[in-house]
Amino acid sequence: MSHQKPGPTTRVLNADHDPADGNSVSPPLHQSVNFSARDMAHLNEIAVPQGDRYYTRRGNPTSSRLARAICELEGAESGLITASGMGAISTAILSLVGAGNHVIGQRNHYVGITELLEKILPSFAIETTRVDQRSVQAFANAIRPNTKLIILETPVNPLMHITDLPAVASLARSRGITTLCDSTFATPLNQQPIALGCDIVMHSVTKYIGGHHDLLAGALVGTNALIQRIWDRSLTLGAIGAPFNSWLGLRGIRTLELRMERHNKNGLALAEFLEAHAAVAKVFYPGLASHPQHELAKRQMSGFGGLLTFELKGGHDAAVSFIGKLQLVSFASSLGGVSSVAVQPAALFGEQLSKEVVEEQGITPGLVRFAAGIENTADLLADVQQALES
Repeated sequence: MSHQKPGPTTRVLNADHDPADGNSVSPPLHQSVNFSARDMAHLNEIAVPQGDRYYTRRGNPTSSRLARAICELEGAESGLITASGMGAISTAILSLVGAGNHVIGQRNHYVGITELLEKILPSFAIETTRVDQRSVQAFANAIRPNTKLIILETPVNPLMHITDLPAVASLARSRGITTLCDSTFATPLNQQPIALGCDIVMHSVTKYIGGHHDLLAGALVGTNALIQRIWDRSLTLGAIGAPFNSWLGLRGIRTLELRMERHNKNGLALAEFLEAHAAVAKVFYPGLASHPQHELAKRQMSGFGGLLTFELKGGHDAAVSFIGKLQLVSFASSLGGVSSVAVQPAALFGEQLSKEVVEEQGITPGLVRFAAGIENTADLLADVQQALES
């Protein structure tokens, strides 16, 4: 009998053990800023790059364990845990580019990344261009001699557009350009950007990896060389992950595969139900055959996640009424936890983004973003049905 590679849960349960932690079954929490040395020689020994038993701004054993677990799932060499997803993305960008460089991003991104591209990077004399992520040619046309970084995010809300990761990664690599992919909504189980050719993967650990609505953290994984470069800059920028949040992340990632099975199931079931309902104008979910990029999604994703958006025919008032009548679903902005949440993107992003950007990203008054949790599928469908019909 041939030996098969262990599954994701088996691997993640065994990927992060640290002999220095003794024989504890559950990962210990290293809630310490300093780690003592025997003498000056030992102090110099532990104060090494990415050493995690010297000073927690440089690294922490609990955060190192979480980074190793994420690397195991992503097929990465090295990783870094940060204070938030935005801490991860901003630290990575400011480590990889500088004044006079050019960065390519997408028209549709998480609001914080859009703000970075539109306002913050230009203030550092870093040029930026945002393109339609659905077109590989748009990325090719945007490349300049000084382009150093391409930022990708797939799937991306609100309309669940997909980026062709192998094509864009190949395009970038042939020109010596680094690719950084936000794969938060896909998770390491539904999509592995490094295997598809990307250089660095970013996750908001706050979302599905943590999975319980109770931690704030980010992660970057990639090659040893790239993560070392980002780690060096992170010492100055200081967006370092807290040990307790990393400990919560370790607890979450151990059940990620179990939870994602239900997130994937609920997301698809809701999308199919909503697409057939008379009150719904359109559903945006890459797992639906009607999604214009469904075939691409099938090629580079093994599951389609719990996040979907849909347009109600009644517009703004219908969206307000629908969300207000949900009984099992919270009206909340963040997502990826065990409980379902819903929100109107127009209300959530309307004051953060310009009118032009809101329209460009397809945010309409009747749009509802629904993040399916791990509730019983039949219960969730019944709740959505009664909210639509009442």
